[in-house]
Amino acid sequence: MKQLAIIGPTASGKSDLAIEVAKSIDAYILSIDSLSIYKEIDIVSAKPSKEELAEVKHFGVDVLYPNAYFSVDIFINLYKEVQKKCQEDKKNLIIVGGTSFYLKSLMQGLSPLPNITNEVEQRVQRSLKNLVECYDFLHSLDAEYMQKIAKKDRYRIEKALLIYEASHLTPSEWFRANPPTPVIKELPIFNIDISRDILRQRISQRSKKMLKMGLIDEVCYLEQKYSRAPHSMQSIGIVEVLEYLDAKVSKEQMLENISTHTAQLAKRQQTFNKTQFEGVISAPLEELREIILSQ
Repeated sequence: MKQLAIIGPTASGKSDLAIEVAKSIDAYILSIDSLSIYKEIDIVSAKPSKEELAEVKHFGVDVLYPNAYFSVDIFINLYKEVQKKCQEDKKNLIIVGGTSFYLKSLMQGLSPLPNITNEVEQRVQRSLKNLVECYDFLHSLDAEYMQKIAKKDRYRIEKALLIYEASHLTPSEWFRANPPTPVIKELPIFNIDISRDILRQRISQRSKKMLKMGLIDEVCYLEQKYSRAPHSMQSIGIVEVLEYLDAKVSKEQMLENISTHTAQLAKRQQTFNKTQFEGVISAPLEELREIILSQ
């Protein structure tokens, strides 16, 4: 089984390239996108259309509901299942998406989490009703680990508390006792090199397209069904629409905010992709297509 990864900032053309390459090399696609994994978050995530999803078999899309717990551990298990499926079906695999942290986690590995029972899960959820108290408690136990976590970062505070409640070890103690092991040892990585000016134009165009497709209605539906509490509801595109619905900004300002925040995300993605991987092949979209297909 041959496998490769295509990375790049949001709106750089990764999905279209992955589908084209997948058709050429008889491959399945595994999405590494932190929003596409959720069902019903369709417009905000800019996930491939139903037609595109039908062209090539995709994994990592429409896996969980927006209020479900998600962690990188779940993604790594998903990768292992997809890899097995590819081997059974004699298919190659293309890993594609903007959340390159997932890819880095596959290549570096993650420490396993302790066994988290329903009782532990329920106890932690009750404690999380007072987030500040949880943070202070964890900080008193493990200042070294907690100083890297923001006081309002519910997701990481929850993970730290789950580790402590399930193992009776501080997160630092747990990770020292359970070092990570790589899941993928060697993987060709291809990065879409795109100028920030062009990227800003593409992001602006995509934001306007999302609005025409029914962005506001989708966010209204998501809020009504899931409330604003889930981690997924803090995503770019959702937060800005909620501000508009709260009458804090005009529709024009909402659209501008989405474009600005998406461009800022893209800049962070470009920096991450340049600094966190070795031996990456970077080229503009058209050149990269030729390079991949000639491998």
